[in-house]
Amino acid sequence: MNKRRKKPLVPLGSPLHQLYEYGLLLAGCFLIAVSFNLFLNPNEIASGGVSGISTIVQRLFGIEPAIMQWLLNIPLFILGLLLLGGQFGLKTAVGSMVLPLFVLLTSDWGALTDNPLLASIYGGIGVGAGLGIVFRGRASTGGLDTAAQLVHKYTGIRYGLAIAIFDGLVILTAGMIFSPEKALLALIGLFVTTKTIDVVQLGFRSSKVAFVITRETTRVREAILYDLDRGLTELTARGGFTGEERPVLMVVVSQTEVTRLKALVKSIDVEAFVILADASEVLGEGFKQQFSH
Repeated sequence: MNKRRKKPLVPLGSPLHQLYEYGLLLAGCFLIAVSFNLFLNPNEIASGGVSGISTIVQRLFGIEPAIMQWLLNIPLFILGLLLLGGQFGLKTAVGSMVLPLFVLLTSDWGALTDNPLLASIYGGIGVGAGLGIVFRGRASTGGLDTAAQLVHKYTGIRYGLAIAIFDGLVILTAGMIFSPEKALLALIGLFVTTKTIDVVQLGFRSSKVAFVITRETTRVREAILYDLDRGLTELTARGGFTGEERPVLMVVVSQTEVTRLKALVKSIDVEAFVILADASEVLGEGFKQQFSH
């Protein structure tokens, strides 16, 4: 049952793979810009980030959002380059410059809906999908992500918390400038964006990791290997009450294989102890063949 391991179509680090990653960066930036102009900005939904700031500034001073995004992105990129060094590469520079350019080029496309709730949902989906594509290209759009990294480095505040603080301040400001209702809609948009990024990064397919503790280790191992056709890892554990050493079988299965796994184990050992947990992403033979970074 030796399975031939598939090689990636485009080797990681090759010139073609780098071209592919830049293609993802450009496609993601375009999708973010379109979502911003078709849904979020026309409905004054500032769901965090530099784009949210540009929406607020446009309302207050009439400055074109793309111009405001350049005015914020360029200094932040330079500051990050000086203070964070090697973390900032060409892709971040490209993302910081191209995203506002796409916002400018699509600024006259017009809103697809004047319903703020629909706009926050569809805009959140579009921005989340765009960011997920950018991240899959191992790139960044700069902006407040850079500011969050700087805060993390010099204050010790967790990066995720720093991002949440910046986005929260933008949404709070939007609530004062526009209305409290618009702030709540911005929160909905931000939530949808976060969940969509997860879907793009991890996919819809969910896997489970199972830990099997049984006295029939050999028989269960063979059933998993040959009947279920899944590899496994045998861990050494010690019972907390008895102090006896007993192996624990760890196996990762797809959602559709969970019922079959449980049935196989129970058919061999009714008293077997099976623990199932979610595995958000599994890379390797039998699952994803290519790393997403």
